Amino acid sequence: MKPMKGMAPALAALAAVLIPGCGARHSVKEVFYLVGSNMSSSYWQTAVAGFKKAAGQYQVTVKVAGPDSYDPQAELTELKNAVAAKPAGILISVSDASVLTPEINAAIDAGIPVITVDSDAAGSRRLYFIGTNNLEAGRLGGRRIVEKLGGKGNVVFYTIAGQPNTEERLKGFKDVFATRPGINIVDVVDIKGNSSVAFDRTQQLLALTGAKKVDAFICLDSVSGKLVADAVKRTGDSSRIVVAWDVNPDTLNGIKDGTIDSTVVQKPFTMGFIGLKALDEIYHYPPAQFGKDYSIDAFAPYPAFIDTGTALVDKSNVDVFLADATAHAQ
Repeated sequence: MKPMKGMAPALAALAAVLIPGCGARHSVKEVFYLVGSNMSSSYWQTAVAGFKKAAGQYQVTVKVAGPDSYDPQAELTELKNAVAAKPAGILISVSDASVLTPEINAAIDAGIPVITVDSDAAGSRRLYFIGTNNLEAGRLGGRRIVEKLGGKGNVVFYTIAGQPNTEERLKGFKDVFATRPGINIVDVVDIKGNSSVAFDRTQQLLALTGAKKVDAFICLDSVSGKLVADAVKRTGDSSRIVVAWDVNPDTLNGIKDGTIDSTVVQKPFTMGFIGLKALDEIYHYPPAQFGKDYSIDAFAPYPAFIDTGTALVDKSNVDVFLADATAHAQ
């Protein structure tokens, strides 16, 4: 029997409606923003790659905005510009919750989906958070320090004060150290997103000797690990431990050559990739109420938090991560 005339086009049209993810649902006129800070770093370039990868699959338009350094006020300006453009959705990493929360709420009030990524603003009306469980990540690093120091020694932290994710990491370390009174926190250095501050302060701290000697240097951001390791390497003292954050090529190579003990790894590519897809879903199927706190709704259409995962990298598994980094760079 010959097929009825016009049946094939009709079936194709029906498939376009019924098959999830079909390109007919999307359009290049749909514009999604990723807003952050320190956007020139390799960490954020990886997140942007994930964001753009998902956009390519959906055939939507994406824009990336934010300062190249840590600058909450500049990030606020970029967020305001994004909101004014009335996009299909905004993914934002929060450098300072007190600065950015009002504009996040303004976007929600305007009916623009907002999801936080990497660093949260839990007190805002964003729909939910995608990223690392930073408290647990800090505890993971804390256990490594306890193991390497045998539960006793002086440590220094490098952080970005006021940034929600680094604050949670620091708390995670402190939670572990609270059970180990032999570990003493000598200093918590606010690098303000400037890695040279970490290098200069390390050189000063390396001059301490005797009972004041710093035994471990812990970096809670992705940019300071190499410079701290370089400063320690110059002393020729292999007894000092450097723990870094994330999988910058310099960090992985530092683990390979022994100048860095280990690093706590996040998944920025996954954050960007999942973030775009989540925003797209919300844009096409918006909630009945945009300003509602779905974290306390047992029947919420959204999770409170999507944990993208954490791992510890040391000499035992660094080659796997180096291979992955090389593969994705090609």
